[in-house]
Amino acid sequence: MDEKSRYDAGMKTRRAVLGEAYVDKASAGVTDFTSDWQEFITRTAWNDVWNRPGLPRRERSIIVLSIAASLGAWGEFRIHVRGALNNGLSRDDIKEVLIQTAIYAGVPAANHAFKEASSVFAEIDAEAGKG
Repeated sequence: MDEKSRYDAGMKTRRAVLGEAYVDKASAGVTDFTSDWQEFITRTAWNDVWNRPGLPRRERSIIVLSIAASLGAWGEFRIHVRGALNNGLSRDDIKEVLIQTAIYAGVPAANHAFKEASSVFAEIDAEAGKG
């Protein structure tokens, strides 16, 4: 698969996981400085890794949530809470991921992750007219 095909496949996956609005906004913010980076992560992360046959997207989302919470990568965590919902996780599933994360990464990381996830859920509810 050539680089353009990898990029196109990665962008399709990125949009499916993160949503059209998020990817459109992120794409609009690309600069000369960040364009090579965005192309790289779209080809490698979103195609070469996310499109591997070994795990379904739902399970990949579980991994990303637990790693992002463990690292305190809150921007990525918040983005991927939405992605996890798009990939079939429920809010209860995300709760279970965070409880599991607490045991292996620590209570402070999981405690903060619960706050971040709750904030994302509130945003989603407000967008849907539920809040």
